[in-house]
Amino acid sequence: MRLEQYCGELLAGVDEVGRGCLAGDVVAAAVILDSSRPIAGLADSKKLSPLRREKLYEEIINKARSWSVARASAAEIDDINILQASLLAMKRAVAGLAGGGINTGGSKLTAEFVAVDGNRLPDWSYAAEAVIGGDGQIPCISAASIIAKVTRDRELVVLDEQYPGYGFAKHKGYGTAEHLVALTKLGACPQHRRSFAPVRKVVQGLS
Repeated sequence: MRLEQYCGELLAGVDEVGRGCLAGDVVAAAVILDSSRPIAGLADSKKLSPLRREKLYEEIINKARSWSVARASAAEIDDINILQASLLAMKRAVAGLAGGGINTGGSKLTAEFVAVDGNRLPDWSYAAEAVIGGDGQIPCISAASIIAKVTRDRELVVLDEQYPGYGFAKHKGYGTAEHLVALTKLGACPQHRRSFAPVRKVVQGLS
């Protein structure tokens, strides 16, 4: 079955954020929306202002039939690589919809079909389709994008308090010039991904 053929009410949208970052978890979210409680303004989280994302985040967690957030840690990313870690986080997020997840809400529901942003699917038994640019086209993926982005951004603010000097609250772990300068000056913190080249160079003393 393809996404365009699915007509049920248990369509889960899945997206992840943080793949390109040098530090922190890669975070994925899965959302099953409620057709009787529409949410206006859903879009790719990257195209929304932080304030708009926050407002939509609250509306999504209050109106969605089910939602779940999961992650793969920096250590897991280093162990299995960022692609596999991203797929693992997505797999955990969808499993969380049915219960057993730490950061979940709404009813416990098992997705009948899963729409994933991107071009790769996790190894799972769900009927599913990967959709390139899905976060800007399919509402449930847009919702997942927003949930994942807000969750991770909030976590990086906390990380900034735990490891001051890197600017995590500002750049959210991405490899900005500011971050690279701090990395060279302070070295890597426990949440840095040592398999990523800029971090690896510092750890190996090659900067």
